[in-house]
Amino acid sequence: MELYELNLWMLMEGLKAGNFSASEIFTSCKKRIDQCEDSIHALITRTDDTVPSHSDGMLAGIPTIIKDNLCTKGIRTTAASRILGNWKPPYDATAWVRLRDSGAVLMGKANMDEFAMGNTCGNSAFGPTRNPNDTSLVPGGSSGGSAAAVSAGYVPFSLGSDTGGSIRQPASFCGVYGLKPTYGMVSRYGLISYGSSLDQIGPFARTVQDLQLVMSIISGHDPMDSSSFRDKAHDFSHNENVSIKGKKIAVVKEFEGFTLDAPIADAMKRVKKILEDEGAIITEVSLPVVSKYAVACYYALAMSEAHTNLERYDGVRLGYTVKDARGIKEMFERVRSYGFGAEVKARIIAGTCLTEPARCEEYYVAATKVRTLIAQEFARAFGETDYILQPVTPSMPGKVGETDDDAMKGYEADLYTLPVNLAGLPGLSFFTGYAGNVPVGLQLIGPRWSDAGILDAGIILERHLGSPRIANGGVK
Repeated sequence: MELYELNLWMLMEGLKAGNFSASEIFTSCKKRIDQCEDSIHALITRTDDTVPSHSDGMLAGIPTIIKDNLCTKGIRTTAASRILGNWKPPYDATAWVRLRDSGAVLMGKANMDEFAMGNTCGNSAFGPTRNPNDTSLVPGGSSGGSAAAVSAGYVPFSLGSDTGGSIRQPASFCGVYGLKPTYGMVSRYGLISYGSSLDQIGPFARTVQDLQLVMSIISGHDPMDSSSFRDKAHDFSHNENVSIKGKKIAVVKEFEGFTLDAPIADAMKRVKKILEDEGAIITEVSLPVVSKYAVACYYALAMSEAHTNLERYDGVRLGYTVKDARGIKEMFERVRSYGFGAEVKARIIAGTCLTEPARCEEYYVAATKVRTLIAQEFARAFGETDYILQPVTPSMPGKVGETDDDAMKGYEADLYTLPVNLAGLPGLSFFTGYAGNVPVGLQLIGPRWSDAGILDAGIILERHLGSPRIANGGVK
């Protein structure tokens, strides 16, 4: 077995036992990237040109990759957009600082949908990322590069961000585990904003135990992020003796009649049986507001926040600019017309319309009120059940290029993921097996701050369902 095939815990234990060195791990992962990257295109910027020197910490010598909307001091950070040019931030994102200070080695910055707007990883100024299990398929988005990198064995774990499903959907499509933490669990400082009240950083890995370890490092209060939690103790330590006996795990009544692709429907049946055999009680909850209004509510809020967050890219303060414009108006027009891709422009325009004085009360303010109702509805549901089991998406991954042409299909596919962000809840995308060569994932949702409990439940599911294999990465 090659070193790049080992998961995070195996690498840590092997290093501790002296079975191999950090430089050997680095070399193995670098060779794997060299072998697969032309086929997958998971990275925008590579940082694996130099073998790292010895470092201390829990993750000493362990390679990782982070999404290219996480700031890295002195290293190009693009958010997959032309408008940032070759911008090199003067500071690091807190999540990366915590990994780096634990000894992790950065191998590169992952490809993504531009400014995290999309669910195919095809809306990138640097070209699409492909699914390592079948390179004709999309890896999911927007954190498609981060998920693909772990699936193909570039690194044992990576970081992405999730504004409306951007960790969970790529994890499902690529066949890895992905956690969207509770809003406030992981600092957003240094994350390039899309929708500030929705964005959350989280990890990908090939085992749940690896997710637990990464969360123990990156979670916790950060004074640089006013939304990060205070005075809450969260234990992400691994416990082999976890049990879900007596736990209530619900399916959503309103979702039961919705059409699912056959492999996803089959996975739901299998997982419910596994949970019942483990002593859980399968029940049902009703989420009528979520099922009817969540998608419209999300896009009203997300596009409004995107419109505000992306105003700063004007050709003056940072990133791409033009020097021969005749006046400030022409400069703004040329910079933003060239710098932003079609999907980002569409969302900026929509957000501008939704927040203008004549419409703000009717759309944006109304959406904030609906969001409160959605959060309250989830709170009531979790008064009756411990967790909710549901699909990540209703469909298996589509072909590269095809799904980008149908925006409405993409929006409809978000119904199972968006509500989690609206209510600030944690959601775990977990591996259930393969349909042919294509992975199938589901998700488990819990109340706020139940992240550790969801991962414990994931440990039990992993025992029954197994861990994903390393994808072939398009290598013949």
